[in-house]
Amino acid sequence: MTSGYQSLFGQEGVSSAGFGVGEFRDWVESAPDGDISAVEAFLLGDFPERGAFTRLVRNRSNAPMIALAETRALNSTLDLFAAGIDDVVAKPVHVKEILARVGAIRRRDASSDRGRTVVDEICVFSDGRDPEVGGKAMMLPRRERRILEYLIANRGRRVSKQQLFSAIYGVFDENVEENVIESHISKLRKKLKMRLGYDPVSSMRYLGYGIGV
Repeated sequence: MTSGYQSLFGQEGVSSAGFGVGEFRDWVESAPDGDISAVEAFLLGDFPERGAFTRLVRNRSNAPMIALAETRALNSTLDLFAAGIDDVVAKPVHVKEILARVGAIRRRDASSDRGRTVVDEICVFSDGRDPEVGGKAMMLPRRERRILEYLIANRGRRVSKQQLFSAIYGVFDENVEENVIESHISKLRKKLKMRLGYDPVSSMRYLGYGIGV
């Protein structure tokens, strides 16, 4: 099932990674904060102790979590919601519906202050909307928007090209060259400079990129 969903998400242009139960626990417990924050949503299959895993994820991330259910059972559904799951979906379900549900959860979160982050003249949103730059919306390709969101989320510190790559293409995507990030960043910086009159993104060799540093 994991490989099947990975393939379907890939067809929708969404990077994903699949784990076995033990692998997932190890990764959530040991992954750097930058890798955890790069994950936009978690999709949990049906397995024993899923509620405990849900709490483990929620301790490290506020990203939407959706649980797949083999059958509808009220008690197990209530237990999942109590553990921190955002939505429970019965199988079979199309990946487009999963993505739509993730978007709905992010829009709900955006209604609170945590869904909106402002740094100087740049405002980004957690629901997939285009950012506001210089007081006006700026349409950006998805990968450039994700880079800007990641830089804003890590404002005040530098992030490496590898961290940005993980945020855009998935932590374990080996099919894309890491150097493509430089092209995305170059295009983003030119657009920001045209709108603001200056480049808000600073870069230092070996140290990475940052906003507000």
